Amino acid sequence: MKSIFVGALAALAAAATPVMAEYPEKEIRGIIQWGAGGSTDTVMRAVTPHAEDALGGKVVMQNMTGGVGAIAVKFASAQDADGYTLLMGAENPLLYKVMGLGETDYSSFTPINLLARGVPILVADTDAPFDTLEEMVTHVQENPGSVKFGSTGPGGLASVVVAMLQSEMELPVTSVPYDGDGPALTALQGGAIDVMPAVLGAAIEGIRAGRMKPIALIDVSPNEALPDLAPITKTYPAFETYLPWGPFFGVFVKEGTPDEVVTKLTEAYSAGVENEAFQQLMEDRGFEVMNISGAQAQDFLDKWQSVTSWLVHDAGIAKTSPEEFGIPRPE
Repeated sequence: MKSIFVGALAALAAAATPVMAEYPEKEIRGIIQWGAGGSTDTVMRAVTPHAEDALGGKVVMQNMTGGVGAIAVKFASAQDADGYTLLMGAENPLLYKVMGLGETDYSSFTPINLLARGVPILVADTDAPFDTLEEMVTHVQENPGSVKFGSTGPGGLASVVVAMLQSEMELPVTSVPYDGDGPALTALQGGAIDVMPAVLGAAIEGIRAGRMKPIALIDVSPNEALPDLAPITKTYPAFETYLPWGPFFGVFVKEGTPDEVVTKLTEAYSAGVENEAFQQLMEDRGFEVMNISGAQAQDFLDKWQSVTSWLVHDAGIAKTSPEEFGIPRPE
């Protein structure tokens, strides 16, 4: 009789315990931080179909713009931590706090996969009186304020790269603002500015066509797109403190999402990145494939936030000190 009673209790307990349905049992929503046709949108729409194949589910992507990506971040952070809302974003949220754009960043999320990053590069007008980084530094120092650098605003790639350079060397240049790297690169080719810090993907066609010349690869290793251009660390090893660095693309879920869901999504997007067509797209656009997740992805995010926050702070661009948010200086 006792065994029958115990068995009945066990059956009742099992019936009362909800059984987690096989994930995904419904469509997943992918919230893209930026508008249609941009780099983030292109990358996410290229990798996700391959991730769907591995996941066995459907991801419906939606562009949600505004607030330098903050609208999408706030929306995704307000959803349930169940794996049915993915945040598909770039690096911008890691600067929200110090730039005064908001309190919510990727610390409220779990990285599923950091897919790829852009490689920063310095390109110059073909008539500029220097052909290498060393020659450019010498020319700038001998002619302070005469060399015009294009910029895309505080906290943008160009301003961070200049802050990075100026943290290790005297580089008295004049900043000329533009509404995006496209207009700035056009101005460079017209001789309105002398140098533009940009991502390799945006500059590579102009370089190949001979409309601009590469001066420095802001990275730790050579790039297949420009194999003869040495990374900046070869001449200036001090920059290893900051690198590798660059704009990146990542898929995130809200913190607290069940581990088994995180694992499934991680495996699916990792497989998506390995797809040959996606790899070719990244190579053609000059992006460096990362395909990292878990602790490795978190370490990259932490370093990126540390490096960039302190660079913009020391350059006088930030509104609040990183120290107030417990962001350590890079070592």
